[in-house]
Amino acid sequence: MNLTELGYVAGWRLVRALPRPLVAAAFQAGADRAHRRAGGGTARLRANLRRVVGPELPEAELDDLVKRGLRSYARYWMEAFRLPALSRAQILEGFRLDGAELLAADVAAGRGAVVALPHAGNWDAAGAWVAATGWPITTVAERLKPEGVYERFVAFREGLGMEILPTHGGPRPAFDVLLDRLRAGAIVPLLADRDLSARGVEVDFFGAKTRMPAGPALLALHTGAPLYVASMWFEPDTAHAALAGPLPVPGPEVGPLDQRVRSLTQMIADRLAAGIARHPQDWHMLQRMWLDQRGSGGAALSAPASGRS
Repeated sequence: MNLTELGYVAGWRLVRALPRPLVAAAFQAGADRAHRRAGGGTARLRANLRRVVGPELPEAELDDLVKRGLRSYARYWMEAFRLPALSRAQILEGFRLDGAELLAADVAAGRGAVVALPHAGNWDAAGAWVAATGWPITTVAERLKPEGVYERFVAFREGLGMEILPTHGGPRPAFDVLLDRLRAGAIVPLLADRDLSARGVEVDFFGAKTRMPAGPALLALHTGAPLYVASMWFEPDTAHAALAGPLPVPGPEVGPLDQRVRSLTQMIADRLAAGIARHPQDWHMLQRMWLDQRGSGGAALSAPASGRS
């Protein structure tokens, strides 16, 4: 077991055992320290948030937003580490979904649903809430290095009731399994605001070009399952999300499949942007996001954040 894996093990064991106020204060202090140090990840968050809020926001207000963003990110990790120790009732109480009745109807009808998510708020709490509600849920996770870290994240999320598929290296291609799960009525949430494959769909996002994964659009087009976009943020006492959609899925009359995928992925990008603009402090994007940022310096996402795939 290497030091990175040991860090996760310590987090899951210690953070859940200590009183929440004590842990929350420690994580906030760590976030404030990261803000003062202004390292690569903080610089990248600042650049990304500047793109979100525009050039008019005074620098002092942007600095405060970055500080709140780092505190939000620290809160995500603190709450994620504590999730395995929560009861089903506590999981249900600690997360709120506006539009839950839409997913309930989809599951009851056996058609499943695709939900495109941003790296915001607390995705793990959302997944745990879906599972605790009694709905089948399947998603994918990036294969992290070292392998032991990936296996621990899979075990963590499976322990919360989610089915986790590797992005590659599984017995079957993840996309094929997701098609099967949707047709069986499962909820399939997918992080959709940043493409990790370099083969994503080019979209306009906050006035500049980036790439986003084609998976959510392709799944909806292949299965006919409804496609939603979630905005995610924190309230003082709960993690919160709201669904937009279902999105209008373009039919064959619109054009060939690749054109429909581009159109639908742009719709996803527009709705993700709207949610992020409402709660920019809760968007945890510490990596380069836009195509014009390539080669512009700034650190890649740290190992812990990679675990949020």
